[in-house]
Amino acid sequence: MQALLKLTNFVSKTFALWAIVFALLAFLFPEQFKIFAPYIPYLLGLVMFGMGITLTFADFSEVAKHPKSVFIGVAGQFIIMPAIAFGLAKAFDLPADLAVGVILVGACPGGTSSNVMTYLAKGNTALSVACTTISTLLSPVLTPAIFYVLASQWLDIDAGAMFMSVLKMVLFPIFLGLVVRALFKKQVEQASQTMPLVSVISIVL
Repeated sequence: MQALLKLTNFVSKTFALWAIVFALLAFLFPEQFKIFAPYIPYLLGLVMFGMGITLTFADFSEVAKHPKSVFIGVAGQFIIMPAIAFGLAKAFDLPADLAVGVILVGACPGGTSSNVMTYLAKGNTALSVACTTISTLLSPVLTPAIFYVLASQWLDIDAGAMFMSVLKMVLFPIFLGLVVRALFKKQVEQASQTMPLVSVISIVL
């Protein structure tokens, strides 16, 4: 178990490196990585479940302690990020598929990786978790809405179907993780220490 925790710690600290390495590998050998395409929703769900079992209801208290900071963080996530993504798509006159992809990334919440990076940078991790939690909970409504407004000129978008997709891949796994943690607290405490490793593997795939 100790060896696994050491591996988890190492992989978490070098997360950015693995993301770059696997992005380059996928760019150079796209056919080999296409086999993972059908499993992407499940991998995303696994990442969100991992976030859920590492959360406690006490994490939400950070929102009450620093409402202004959380509001600024969440507003930045859903206003500044999509605006920059849209600006890049327009400025570089990106093809439709790339423009849509860039805008979708800009409209999505930060996720667990932002919390890991904040922790490694010795930032306010509790505040990052609070911002990520609130933005993730808002994402089933705001992500499809923002994506529809900004990307509909390139693509016909079914906002309702996207809402259901985000609900299944984001909110449900997080809620399930919270429930599992509440029911099996002692067992989950130990298992959750290795979830960053599972999350990093899922993200890079």
